[in-house]
Amino acid sequence: MSQSSRRTIHQSVYQSVYATALDNNGYRSFELPGARPHYNPDRPGQVEHIALDLDLDLAHQRYSGTCAIRLNPVRNGIERLTLDAVKLDIHSVKAGKHKLHFDYDGEQLQVSLKDPTRSGKPITLEITYSNDHPQRGLYFIAPDQHYPQKPVQVWTQGEDEDSRFWFPCFDYPGQLATSEIRVRVPKHLLAISNGELLETIEDGNSKIYHWFQKEVHPTYLMTLAVGDFAELRDEWHGKPVTYYVEKGREDDARRSMGKTPQMIEFFSQTFGYAYPFPKYAQVCVDDFIFGGMENTSTTLLTDRCLIDERAALDNRSTEALVAHELAHQWFGDLVVIKHWSHAWIKEGMASYSEVLWTEHEYTADDAAYYRLNEARSYISEDSSRYRRPIVTHVYREAIELYDRHLYEKGSCVYHMIRRELGDEEFFDAVHTFVNDNAHKTVETVDLLRAIEKATGRNLQFLFDQYVYRGGHPDYKVSYSWDGDSKLAKVTLVQTQATDGDTDLRSDLFDLKIPIGFGYAKEEEGKGKDKAAKPLATLKTFTVRIHEREQSFYFPLDEKPQFVSFDVGNHVLKEVTLDYGVAELKAQLKHDPDPVSRIYAAIALAKKGNLEAVKALGHALAHDPFWGVRAEVAAELASIKLDQSLEALLEGLKDADARVRRSVVEALAQIKTQESYKAIKTVAEKGDPSYYVEAAALRSLGTVAASPLNGKSKEEKVIKLFREVLDTRAGWNETVRSGAIGGLSKLKESAAALELILDYTAIGTPQALRLAAIRALGPVSLGQEKPQVERILDRLRELSDESFFLTQVSVVMALGQMQTTRAATVLQSLADRTPDGRVRRIAEEAVQRVMKNAGQDQAVKKLQQELDQLKKDNQTLKSRLESLEAKAAKG
Repeated sequence: MSQSSRRTIHQSVYQSVYATALDNNGYRSFELPGARPHYNPDRPGQVEHIALDLDLDLAHQRYSGTCAIRLNPVRNGIERLTLDAVKLDIHSVKAGKHKLHFDYDGEQLQVSLKDPTRSGKPITLEITYSNDHPQRGLYFIAPDQHYPQKPVQVWTQGEDEDSRFWFPCFDYPGQLATSEIRVRVPKHLLAISNGELLETIEDGNSKIYHWFQKEVHPTYLMTLAVGDFAELRDEWHGKPVTYYVEKGREDDARRSMGKTPQMIEFFSQTFGYAYPFPKYAQVCVDDFIFGGMENTSTTLLTDRCLIDERAALDNRSTEALVAHELAHQWFGDLVVIKHWSHAWIKEGMASYSEVLWTEHEYTADDAAYYRLNEARSYISEDSSRYRRPIVTHVYREAIELYDRHLYEKGSCVYHMIRRELGDEEFFDAVHTFVNDNAHKTVETVDLLRAIEKATGRNLQFLFDQYVYRGGHPDYKVSYSWDGDSKLAKVTLVQTQATDGDTDLRSDLFDLKIPIGFGYAKEEEGKGKDKAAKPLATLKTFTVRIHEREQSFYFPLDEKPQFVSFDVGNHVLKEVTLDYGVAELKAQLKHDPDPVSRIYAAIALAKKGNLEAVKALGHALAHDPFWGVRAEVAAELASIKLDQSLEALLEGLKDADARVRRSVVEALAQIKTQESYKAIKTVAEKGDPSYYVEAAALRSLGTVAASPLNGKSKEEKVIKLFREVLDTRAGWNETVRSGAIGGLSKLKESAAALELILDYTAIGTPQALRLAAIRALGPVSLGQEKPQVERILDRLRELSDESFFLTQVSVVMALGQMQTTRAATVLQSLADRTPDGRVRRIAEEAVQRVMKNAGQDQAVKKLQQELDQLKKDNQTLKSRLESLEAKAAKG
């Protein structure tokens, strides 16, 4: 399952909610009140087969049918069976010809058997049931007066424990069984499910589809999707590869999912096991509550992932999503986790598979940059939300585990295993793990065992530090050169201590890390500026870092031009480089690794002088990798010199849309007339990229709202935003959502608030409406009290809506407000929502709001005065740097 906005939408939505206040030790607890240890229930027997026979009544959003479960008892003498079944209408339970007595409390179905079980003698329960207007598990989608263009669809979502909401079952991942679904639907609709289609039968105005899944899998991977879909066909080695989308979006389907056969081949080779199921279908559905869900042989995807021709210019998130869900067919579906606490095995590998595919399809630099952003995503959660072990069985609901520790940190851990073993042994270990555990359930220890079996290596030390405990190392690296002795000295400090205890050894990491000393070659490659790969030789030493502070001395024939800590940047860490300007400039220019160049750019920007600006400006113009140029743009904006603006303005001409987007966002941090004009030009004229255009609109609001610019620009900017909202509807409402984002920066504008409120109305295209709801949070921060009350009243109304994404957007908005009434609305939503994800982020947002509400207005005034002082200081510093530069030349 994919949860992230980088892949689809969710992480960007959650980000501000997660930024809660920290406890004294620097980290909040993952375990909220009500958390408890969770274990799989006692196993009464092995579920061998599940058969559903359903009749869907789409017009009235209800269904009825039977669920037959064949169970092979594990022991004698069991008289009662307990099944999971939530909010279903249970009509009868039979075993063969015998009706059985049952008790049902709305959550569990207790069935009294006619005869006690006998080990090895299977029994089949046949449960007749129905469900009217289900709220979870199975979802009916239909047009209404507000959204008349919405398609008629039915789809299911089982992970984590939602299958129990649409059929009775033993709903935990440790039970693997074959399955079949026989479903009656209106004749004009398609019904897609797991496995192979055995038959279709026309019966009057209906059609009956009969799907059979012969490979065992858990209940959460059983699925059904119904709709008037267009079907597009590919194949891989004779197996059908199909894409189902709303009619009229066939070109988008090919554009978005067309690489699937190549991906199946790649992952079959990578995992050492040919794709194991009879088909692979991807079904794009409306209003899906995740980015994607890896149901066995039949992945469901949000229709928001479908990209048009313009979005394809700089959107790789859909490709990453397709790779992620496909990789789950091996990690998650073929090899199944025994308990939710071990979900990192599948989610971490699916996330790492995005890196593997990027490396295969694009470049090693692209993969390295992807890994860096995976690490940053996890580190953001670790620093601002909570720190936890990847593997923990203490929680309130299993869905709480589906966070950045599970996905992104899990991905980074897989890469560290690869780094520790080397490519050959790593993939041997992966092949062993998959082949030994195919169609079985696993725990984390099984991965360790596979590694040892395949390679002889014991990686318990790595798992103990990164999987079974929370955190990561944070290194400060300093360097000096002794010319007389020709010794390079590198001092390393682990700075991740908590509670102010510098001797707290339990926080220390014990790792072997390579340190390289770089010597640039005379020529840097040939060709155009941005095609030349940095050329340098590295003399590398590997050191063991296990103390709080250690110094190492390295004999070298000559002074190195730069130092590269953690050559290749394979270790999950944070790092601060304390080098001289000369070394940082050389590293930025010559280090072959793009992540090392990025770290050098970050350190160089902290120097804050004209020399740093020139080096960064050169990198923005000439670095061969787009990711470095994008990062350099952000760092340039942090240096408050006029020359930074000059370099960024040149960056607007970059051929790569991803760099232009970063430049536009960087210009927003330089709140001057020049930056305003440059951003406004992009916002007015547009850009080939949706994302650049949207970024320009958001940035325009940021600059126009700056106290240094006064009120003069607000009316012009609001007029432009209004025009954009009236005329630039398009793919996923990306551009118009950018305009809403820009309006949200005008925190003191009543006119901006009115526009935002208008777009929270039902009937507004969903993506745009959600953006408007989220925007109510930041725009509230400068409004007068009556307007804040209007915002709160509107968010309270919106909190009554049941759609998951609406609730998340409401939480995001309320979580940014500075009034205790927002906390009251949040708590009310947390108390009544049925969704554990919403409940958790709402409760976390309550804490943040209570902290925000304590802020004094005087702080805001002081900030405005500080901004003015910064502007004055920037002007003086820029002049001084220019004079010093001229004097140096003279």
